[in-house]
Amino acid sequence: MKVLLLNGSPHANGNTSIALKEMIKEFEKENIQTELINVGQLAIRGCIGCYKCREIGKCVFDDIVNEVAKKLEESDGLVVGSPVYYAGANATLTALLTRLFYSNRSDKRMKVGCSVVVARRGGLSSTFDELNKFFTISGMPIASSQYWNSVHGRNIGEAEQDKEGLQTMRALAKNMSFLIKSIALGKEKFGLPEKEPQISTNFIR
Repeated sequence: MKVLLLNGSPHANGNTSIALKEMIKEFEKENIQTELINVGQLAIRGCIGCYKCREIGKCVFDDIVNEVAKKLEESDGLVVGSPVYYAGANATLTALLTRLFYSNRSDKRMKVGCSVVVARRGGLSSTFDELNKFFTISGMPIASSQYWNSVHGRNIGEAEQDKEGLQTMRALAKNMSFLIKSIALGKEKFGLPEKEPQISTNFIR
């Protein structure tokens, strides 16, 4: 079993990294493989709505997004971490996620997802909600913790002082591990839920 973690901070070893690495320690205890990819420092353009991905099965911009797509297909869970900018996620990360989830049409149902947000003070809840929407539109169960998945810290390293935040990360990783293992057993016994052909309706007629 494997969990893919995306660090959306431009600081590869900053406070978001501290939160994610706290989770990795717990995943290792649960015998779940992990891969952490730092994406926040990359130049990732947003989706241009060309729909070319529907023809070729991947994003027309052949960059890190398509690399992450392959890794996501092989993973049982996805953790997305971001610092908070103006009560929202890092734009580089959201550009990646928008293209990743739209262009990669592989079945993501029952892959467990969770988001982790880090801020000096405020904007955590709105960023948390923003990132979770990528999971809920894709049939991905969301792992929860003992509190909303957030850690505080501004200067690099300050997250280490947020003892409650780090405990929240550990509880999150444990709960996510349990969900991944439970879903694997359920898929083995029952398979995935039957899926109807998707109905798409527009408001303009």
